[in-house]
Amino acid sequence: MALPTTARVVRLTAAPSGLPTPGDFTVAEEPLPAPGPGEVLVRNRAFLVFAALRTLIGGGASGPQLPHIRPGDAMFGPALGEVLAAPADGPLRPGDLVTHLAGWRDHAVAEAARFTAVPADFPDPVVLVSSASSAYGALTRTAGLRPGDVVLVTGASASVGTVAGQVARLLGASRVIGTTRSPAKAKRLTAELGYDTVLVPGGRPFAEQLAEAAPDGLDVVLDLVGGEQLTAAVDTARRGARFALVGALAGQLDPERPGGDAPAVIDGFRVITHGLTLRGFSGFDHPDLEAEWRERLAGWLRAGEITLPLTSVPGIDRAPAALTELFTGDTFGTTIVEL
Repeated sequence: MALPTTARVVRLTAAPSGLPTPGDFTVAEEPLPAPGPGEVLVRNRAFLVFAALRTLIGGGASGPQLPHIRPGDAMFGPALGEVLAAPADGPLRPGDLVTHLAGWRDHAVAEAARFTAVPADFPDPVVLVSSASSAYGALTRTAGLRPGDVVLVTGASASVGTVAGQVARLLGASRVIGTTRSPAKAKRLTAELGYDTVLVPGGRPFAEQLAEAAPDGLDVVLDLVGGEQLTAAVDTARRGARFALVGALAGQLDPERPGGDAPAVIDGFRVITHGLTLRGFSGFDHPDLEAEWRERLAGWLRAGEITLPLTSVPGIDRAPAALTELFTGDTFGTTIVEL
């Protein structure tokens, strides 16, 4: 079979003014180099559209563990692909499925070490594109969830949040509370995805809503939002509560901010007197996490104990619009572009 010599690639062409729009991107056909020694050629099947791209595009964050994306740069992110060509002395073979970070294109060439093989018997390979491993990692590594804990997940209707409620329940949480901007999404989260109650900020003060939902306080908080929701969570936490800070949606969804911050007022005295722990979570700090997550996820999928909701977008040409829809709230769960 002749190998492809061109690839379609999504590039940022203009620095967005506020939230990114499809006009800030272009989809171009570009030359695709033949794989060199030690390199693998992959045809992508699907790639992830994720909120943190706002931070990388906006350039407002200091110290991100992924590079900023400037006008002219290619977009990137988690992807699932099929190997077309691989070194004869390496572990990969044509036809193997792999995950990698060269998404937002239909073909990719890179060193073999940049690709992770998907086991042939994995129940649903496309779910590995999701960032849901952050839910498992934050609850097990950072927050140390214990059986009987009362858990709050802010931003529960996105990729991490739709899985976090289910994982918390599987790990023994006694009550799981979520937040989302949409009443319709709140109903889905309680009906399908392990949440006991889901709060919709707006109208009544959020701090009052949270105090009613957790009258005895919170033990674990997985925060994907920041802002006033994090403020209220600290005020509602009981002694020894553990916070895993994972996202910054309050800043990423705000067109008036650069996407690299999510300011929150924290009651430092309460942190001291209640012995609270607030720690940021990043999967890069836990190199053993991905393999453990894949093993547990496979078992839960086979047993029918977990669901990863997907919003599927067909075709690379629709990828820029899919990113816009992520910020306008028109998606649920993990958004992927299928090729």
